Amino acid sequence: MIRARTGGGLPARARAFPALALAGLALLAPLAAAAQERVVIAGGDLTEIAFALGAGDRVIAVDTTSNFPPEAAALPRVGYLRALPAEGILAQAPDLMLAGAEAGPPAVLEQLRAAGLAIGTGPSGTAADIVPRKMQFVADALGLSERAAPLIAEYQARMTRLAGLADGLATHPRVLFILALQEGAPLVAGAGTEAEEMIRLASGVNAVEGIEGYRPMTMEAIIAARPDAVLMMSDFLGRYGGAQAILARPDIAQTPAGQAGRLIAMDGMLLVGFGPRTPEAVRALMRALHPEDADRLGL
Repeated sequence: MIRARTGGGLPARARAFPALALAGLALLAPLAAAAQERVVIAGGDLTEIAFALGAGDRVIAVDTTSNFPPEAAALPRVGYLRALPAEGILAQAPDLMLAGAEAGPPAVLEQLRAAGLAIGTGPSGTAADIVPRKMQFVADALGLSERAAPLIAEYQARMTRLAGLADGLATHPRVLFILALQEGAPLVAGAGTEAEEMIRLASGVNAVEGIEGYRPMTMEAIIAARPDAVLMMSDFLGRYGGAQAILARPDIAQTPAGQAGRLIAMDGMLLVGFGPRTPEAVRALMRALHPEDADRLGL
């Protein structure tokens, strides 16, 4: 999920304890009595985790960011993550809702709670180490705490292996992540963003400096940033005429990325969702940024 900074998905009291179990208990104690058999999930990352835990049969509806696995994509939709409708959710007759930290609007969540729906809000963060906390959160919410440990261990092992492969890379391409075009000005990823973290994990360097979060960037600044590659979410690429149209823009065309015709497009939830597939995303981005080393490293 795209968000600007690590935020308050957990109460401050829970964030003070690093232990996964304590964080989960602080969030999920009110849900202990829930039947947990009819679950609505708002947040593609949490949906993927629920299915990875083998609890997909309990999920009855999801939000529009939940496009993986295919079984989840086929479920009824309850709206966009940040603009959820109370009526549409309550119509599904759920006994539990799992919501990403950026789910909203807050007034709707309060309305749902007032209607008696138990809601668990997942932890927030813009770094890859948030994924194990999400896994524990979903497992605890669904009464499957014991299933979290193997999933977390597999995730951490894959990420550790990828970190070792990254150590074997001598080059660190400069990457410009473009989220969207606002009135022609690219909205780019600065410090403290999921995109910057993914670039780092793939042994790249964020070409954007001096910017926090997602902000518009001028033509002069983009040219001066000299990105070697442009990174975008494939979900949005078609809105702007496709890769060739982006590369032909006056700002991008004058950069090394534009001159080399180098634009990398990846599924948005895969790229910046920070869920069970994050190791797959890091590997794919690493391969795209370092094609000359892909075979040698087994990417």
